[in-house]
Amino acid sequence: MTVITRRLLAAVTAATLAAAVAACSKVPGVYVYEKDGESAAAASATDPKTYVDDNWTQKIVPTVHDNAVDVATVAAAIADDPAAAGKKYGNQTGTGSPFAFMVKGSGTVTEVDTSVPTGPVTVEVPVAGGKPVKVTIATGPVIAGTAIRDAVKFIAFGDFTNQIDYAEVANQINDRVRTDVIAKAGDKEALKGKKVDFYGAFSSLAPGTIFLVPTELAVK
Repeated sequence: MTVITRRLLAAVTAATLAAAVAACSKVPGVYVYEKDGESAAAASATDPKTYVDDNWTQKIVPTVHDNAVDVATVAAAIADDPAAAGKKYGNQTGTGSPFAFMVKGSGTVTEVDTSVPTGPVTVEVPVAGGKPVKVTIATGPVIAGTAIRDAVKFIAFGDFTNQIDYAEVANQINDRVRTDVIAKAGDKEALKGKKVDFYGAFSSLAPGTIFLVPTELAVK
C-alpha cells in the first residue's frame, strides 16, 4: 500500500470518529434516561441495520444517482476554492466535519493495489484539454468512512439513539457497498486496463485526493 493510501485511510478513520463526536454534541439530552431504563429518543429511534435495509435500494442509491455531479467538475472546483466547492456541491454534517460529495464518472482502471486485501483501484477520468482526474475507488473487503451517509443529506443524527448508532449506519451502508456493488464487479485484479462507470461519494479529507465509496460500479 502506498504512503498516500495509508495516510488517506488513516484520515478516513479519524474523520469518522470526529464526525461522530461532533454529531453527538448537537443533540443535547440524548443520554437522559427515564425510570424504566429507556430514553424517549431510544424508544423512537431506528435500528441502523433496519434503516439501511429499508433505504439502500429505495432511497440511498437513487439519491446518489440522481444528484451526482461529474467528478471532473467537482475536482476542478475543489482545486480552485475548496470552501466554495463544498458549499456548492457538497454537504457538511457539522461544524468542522469534512464536506462529502456525490459524484459520477467514467474512466480506465490504471492501477490495482494488491499489496493488501483492502487495496483500492485507481481510475483515470479523462478531461478535455487537461490532465485526467484520478479517482481511488474502495474495493473492500473492509470499507471505512462516512462519505455516503454524509453526502445524501437526509440521514440525520437525530433519527438514531446516539452517536454509536449513527456511526453504525455508515458501517451498514459500507457493508451494502461491499456486498451489492463491489462483489458484483468481479475480481479486482482483472480490472486493470478496463473501463468503468461509477457513482458514489467521497469526503474531502486529503487535498487533491478523491477516495470514492461507490454506490454503482459497472465494468464495460
